[in-house]
Amino acid sequence: MSSDETEVQDPVHEQDDQPADPPDWWHRDHPTFSALSGFFTGLLFVLLVPAAFVGVLSLVFDNGRVQELFPLVLVTLVVPLYLVISHRFRRFGTYMWIGIVSTALVVGGVGALVLYVLINGS
Repeated sequence: MSSDETEVQDPVHEQDDQPADPPDWWHRDHPTFSALSGFFTGLLFVLLVPAAFVGVLSLVFDNGRVQELFPLVLVTLVVPLYLVISHRFRRFGTYMWIGIVSTALVVGGVGALVLYVLINGS
């Protein structure tokens, strides 16, 4: 090569002796991450917690006793309530409650619509 030509280096292998910087997005909280994860945690909370509660109770007790103890599943709502009260988890807890309420409304509304169609059948 002549002295007038500049050497073109591959940017990937430009300087292998320097440590790579960790990605900034991995160490920072993205603004929508806590909102989305809170909403979907609320959705899963509504779907899985009552089912798991009934499953554990049915392993321990008979069906009559399980029906009597099922309202105790409402005690688990203390967890999302604590998340809203705690300053550190307030955003996550708020979106978790939005997920819980919206999932309950959608499931209840669709259930009522299906029941209406089944009763008044066309």
